[in-house]
Amino acid sequence: MKLSAEYLDLKLRHTFTIARSSSDYANNVLLRLRDGRHEGLGEAAPQRYYGQNQAGCRRTLLKMGACLKDADPFDLERVLDGLAKRFPKEPSARAAVDMALHDLIGQRTGLPLWKYWGLDAAKTPQTSFTIGIDTLAMVRKKLEEAERFPVLKIKLGVQGDMEIVKEVRRLCPKKTLRVDANCGWSVKDAIAKAKILEKLGVEFIEQPVPPGQNAKLKRIQERIGLPLMADESSLTPDDIPPLRGCVKCINIKLVKCGGLRDALKMIHTARACGLKIMVGCMIESSVLITAAAHLTPLVDYADLDGNVLISNDPFDGVKLDRNAKLLLPNRAGLGVRER
Repeated sequence: MKLSAEYLDLKLRHTFTIARSSSDYANNVLLRLRDGRHEGLGEAAPQRYYGQNQAGCRRTLLKMGACLKDADPFDLERVLDGLAKRFPKEPSARAAVDMALHDLIGQRTGLPLWKYWGLDAAKTPQTSFTIGIDTLAMVRKKLEEAERFPVLKIKLGVQGDMEIVKEVRRLCPKKTLRVDANCGWSVKDAIAKAKILEKLGVEFIEQPVPPGQNAKLKRIQERIGLPLMADESSLTPDDIPPLRGCVKCINIKLVKCGGLRDALKMIHTARACGLKIMVGCMIESSVLITAAAHLTPLVDYADLDGNVLISNDPFDGVKLDRNAKLLLPNRAGLGVRER
């Protein structure tokens, strides 16, 4: 197989702000993996929060190309385990290779990935639409653009963030609301704010405190009426068992766990621990979003709007119906094609 990697700069429709950062672009990397007449696509979304950047990710992918030269796409266990041992701190790059290999497997078999796994494409959930931290005026504008989405995910974790939720609820009295603090609260803040959020009819709270603080998650969960969801605290399959009793749900992201294979492991582990599951995303093109969407018949929630938040998506893949339910492609492999 022959690997090539190129920069993929995605422009956001609006400045995207969360508790710890703000950006106008996502600097991703597109992977092409050529195997005879087939080409598998993958995408990496390196994150500064984890010490990653676009240039370093591309260099890593090119190094990985040497490991894939004589590999068989169907030999996933050996290939991906080898990459994990050699590049343990590069989950986003490994995720790109993982999805490109799955894309090639699907193309060789002539099956969409969801069908290759034996899943029911009719069981996909609706995706939420993310409202980043902003002025109330900009929040109102974003809500107009999100009119078709019945589920909203609101970014919090800054001073005065309850005013944002109250305004969203005032303008959207019937929509499902979810909130994500992105590690921006203390235990005391989380407990106090959860009381307000519960009265506003919020469905769950995502990652109120920084990762590595499971005991604090447990303290919060025991004192509030809303479910907690782990995100930064649930990066890999090994992170999940210690979260049992600390949260009610986990969020899985391909670029954090290393790809589809480990995401499937996380799904099965979470189910064994009695946890609900969401598949989420970063700011991504339809390559990464579609890859993650193939998993969604297995989960409870989806937050796969990264491609909707950008203005220059060069790919076409998963679609949404009028109620924002994910519609998986019937094309072989990932089912993604260039526009």
